[in-house]
Amino acid sequence: MRRLILATLIVAAPLGAQKAKTDVILTSIDARSAHYADVAKQIWGFAELGYLETKSSALLQSELEKAGFRMNPGIAGMPTAFTAEYGSGKPVIAIIGEFDALPGLSQDATPEQKALVVGGAGHGCGHHLFGTAAAASAIAVKEWMIANKITGTLRFYGTPAEEGGSGKVYMVRDGLFDDVDAAVTWHPGDRNEITGTSSLANISGKFRFHGVSAHAAAAPEQGRSALDAVEIMDVMSNFLREHIPQESRIHYVITNGGRAPNVVPDLAEVYYTVRHPDMKVVDDIWARVINNAKGAALGTGTTYDLTIISSVYELLINETLAKVQQRALERVGGFTYNAEEKAFAEKLQKTLFKSTVPLETTAKVYPLDLTSPVGGGSTDVGDVSWRVPTVQLNAATWVPGTPAHSWQAVAAGGMSIGAKGMVVAAKTMALTAAELFTAPATITAAKAEFDRQRGPNFKYFTRLGMQKPALDYRK
Repeated sequence: MRRLILATLIVAAPLGAQKAKTDVILTSIDARSAHYADVAKQIWGFAELGYLETKSSALLQSELEKAGFRMNPGIAGMPTAFTAEYGSGKPVIAIIGEFDALPGLSQDATPEQKALVVGGAGHGCGHHLFGTAAAASAIAVKEWMIANKITGTLRFYGTPAEEGGSGKVYMVRDGLFDDVDAAVTWHPGDRNEITGTSSLANISGKFRFHGVSAHAAAAPEQGRSALDAVEIMDVMSNFLREHIPQESRIHYVITNGGRAPNVVPDLAEVYYTVRHPDMKVVDDIWARVINNAKGAALGTGTTYDLTIISSVYELLINETLAKVQQRALERVGGFTYNAEEKAFAEKLQKTLFKSTVPLETTAKVYPLDLTSPVGGGSTDVGDVSWRVPTVQLNAATWVPGTPAHSWQAVAAGGMSIGAKGMVVAAKTMALTAAELFTAPATITAAKAEFDRQRGPNFKYFTRLGMQKPALDYRK
């Protein structure tokens, strides 16, 4: 019992003992909040798609290099991926940032739908805020480490193409997280809370069918339609939905269906994603989707090839780290809207399909909940979480009730509402990382929990195999 009490004191003590010393972290981020808001707004304006984030990556690299980090660009076969490092030795604490946008979500920072570029990209998942807040937190932690002579390695990971490109997976596969003791990250959202439940594992890929072109009226018997194969595959996959676990998801979009109705298409392509809370179930459903492609090709006299675009694990929640980050978030607190922001939010809320969430919830920090159902999204942070103990928070960068991947998320993320939530995230991550640098017993406990969750026989591997990153998947 004495050992248990002593261990508890070791884990719990640092936050109180170090509070005065870590106040400098909060004041440092506050002092630069206007600058970081400008950095985020620039990336919001760039709105670069996965693996094409040249300007966004360069801007974040510039911020970290100016702050004295050692830079390592173009890693894991991805030109826009990088790490930035300070210090040496153990522990190694990672802070993760993202910066890719989504296609077709261009939107001005207004509460009415108004594209800046018709058909253009937009930050509908708030990754411009994501990457900037992560960089801000890393810079503040570095300054704190210097001021307090804290030893260890602080490493920032600039990770591209989260939206369907699995950028982090290639980093994990190539061993770039092998020496990390704990990883700290966040995600934009519409409330302030620690991520206490898992996400969906997934596999996605493009099926390209190859047929024979012919005049659709004069010589249809000489054609073999690749589009027919796509449509038959889709029909079979839609019937498959009845016979898979109810938590599963199958999505697809036809990305190439031919050019003219009087020409039998000799090439057609369909892009599929399969999701489920358990990667093993995803494997099973994906194999059945592949069988659908085989059957469609056989029935139409065509052939097909498959390019795997992405695959991610579900999130592995670490309760030990979640409690550390919960304390940090409660210390930081939420924020309130000023009159202009409130008017913006009220007008934007009226455009949402369904929202009765009070605007005042941005000031609230929700209690840690480890029992809620699995979330509906997927993230390549999942693969990191199966390689190293990982913790993540959500911060209220969007108007309450706003769904991700919407023009409303883009709009709020491009003005002061998004910037305020970003500061909450930066402070919380920085305080979390600071505690981990000063609490070796916490890291030990997090790793023990991590090992129990994975089980003694777990060995990480990715369904992407040894293929190179699909750098052109958004082109």
